[in-house]
Amino acid sequence: MDSGTPDMEQWREYAENPTAELKEKIVKRYLPLIKYVVGRMAVSAPSGLDYEDMLSFGVFGLLDAIDRFDISKGFSFQTFAVPRIRGAVLDELRKYDWISRTGRGKLQKLNKAIEKVLREKGKLRDEWVIQEMGVDDKTYRESLELASRSYIVSLDEVIALEDGDVSLDGLIADESEGVDFALELQDDAKCIMDALMQLPERELQVISFYYYEGLTLKEIGRVLGVTESRVSQIHGAALATLRTLIANKS
Repeated sequence: MDSGTPDMEQWREYAENPTAELKEKIVKRYLPLIKYVVGRMAVSAPSGLDYEDMLSFGVFGLLDAIDRFDISKGFSFQTFAVPRIRGAVLDELRKYDWISRTGRGKLQKLNKAIEKVLREKGKLRDEWVIQEMGVDDKTYRESLELASRSYIVSLDEVIALEDGDVSLDGLIADESEGVDFALELQDDAKCIMDALMQLPERELQVISFYYYEGLTLKEIGRVLGVTESRVSQIHGAALATLRTLIANKS
């Protein structure tokens, strides 16, 4: 697949004359972006759905992004499309109620407990959060795994774009973003990086392996010598903590 700079003339042509034929060409060009987005989302397909279903949901977001993209704004299509693809996938998953009402309650309790412990003690320990939640260790671990599978912060988005747009092998490298968008992105990246530096070492390791190195939870488990389930719990704790830290700065 061509990995060079996208043909901006094609976008200009489509803006002036949005034919079905041109739209089909653009869709085919950016289908790998859907696989990239779905592959980096910390969610699992609910019962009755699979990976291919999630990719098909992403197509809805890609089509919406194509319809809404304005070439005159100066930023890249990939940057514009990523959150719309992710949003489309999540919208469809919510229709299947992939996290039960009980699960959402656990997440809310976990988030509130983490926020209170951070506010009162300045750092987190499992035993403190468990005590604040008023649950046993098993329920706490289940809550962390739920947090790991839910999309809580746009960490993957900022880290990927911080490296200079979405540029993994097999994806298309777009032109640079507009100045205003780039400044906003830098602010987001700095906020998240500041929050990352407050994570415990093990949580920071998991985040680094997952988002920077591109390892799966199973692969991280092999590196750290723990089970995939334990990595999922650490990942969930990190995301829940980051969400709280970032929210308190906004």
